[in-house]
Amino acid sequence: MFKYILKRLLQMIPIVVGMTFVSFFIIKFAPGDFFTQLEMNPSISKETIKELRKLYGLDQNIVIQYFHWLWNALHFHLGYSFAYHKPVTELIGERLLNTLELTVSSFILSWLISVPLGIIAGVYNGKLLDRIISFFSFFGISIPNFFLAFILMYMAAKTGIFPIGGVVSQNYEELSFIGKIADRLWHMAIPLTVLVIGSIAGLLRLVRSTIIDELNKDYVKVAIAKGLPYKIVVIKHAFRNALNPFLTLIGFDIAGLLSGAALIEIITAWPGLGRLMFDAVMSQDLFLVMGSLYIGGIMLVLGNLIADILLAINDPRIREKEVEGKIGR
Repeated sequence: MFKYILKRLLQMIPIVVGMTFVSFFIIKFAPGDFFTQLEMNPSISKETIKELRKLYGLDQNIVIQYFHWLWNALHFHLGYSFAYHKPVTELIGERLLNTLELTVSSFILSWLISVPLGIIAGVYNGKLLDRIISFFSFFGISIPNFFLAFILMYMAAKTGIFPIGGVVSQNYEELSFIGKIADRLWHMAIPLTVLVIGSIAGLLRLVRSTIIDELNKDYVKVAIAKGLPYKIVVIKHAFRNALNPFLTLIGFDIAGLLSGAALIEIITAWPGLGRLMFDAVMSQDLFLVMGSLYIGGIMLVLGNLIADILLAINDPRIREKEVEGKIGR
């Protein structure tokens, strides 16, 4: 297993480097930069702007700039934000907790709701319960997340039931421990609802279709014919064999923990990494954009690695293929 993990890590390093390389050049080839906007300010001289570009190494060749940034990024020195006048790592750290609070909650709730409902819909395929669950699934797929966010924001503005924007209330520090948790959940209600509904819709359909396919296979019919309880056959045999595509999805969900909620954060004014990334792109804050992409790339690698490990644990055939491949070579 150690060699399996090491091999996957080595394969993913070029992905992160390639992603940052392409992104860096796209940003640099875009017309202007952060300091171009400063040139329009009559109180800032051209000499000052020239010195600032030299200070940040932006007067060098573009290839040299990239490798200088990459060397620092490997040591997690992600540079200095032009717009916020802070180190990029500090800025990301300030927003990271807010984003993870939202996305991890969405991730856990989506899976806890989707998997049982998907299994129930698959077991009762074609019956009333399956139709009701499928209806809610189609409803979630048919409504875009951003549109649902706008609807909930409008309702919150009209009724005042839920707050619009922000993470906590002004009197947050005065609340008890339970009160603080309730206050955060209250502020999280709109973006969390949007993310959970969007995630459940697609995941539930996948679980349902996979369970139906497994239940129609011969080994399930043989197990039932031998007298095994139907619940045991569904949970212990059918569901485990259906796990592989779900485990792959878990990897993608983990990879998207930092970036998957970006649009919803912007619409609902949730102060997370999505909003920070949007502001960085709009202001052409080079190092902040690259730092966010770099952290997102690392999450992508870790998410895929976790998915590979879970697949290898759940399905020994995957490990056997790795061993056979080495023997064949």
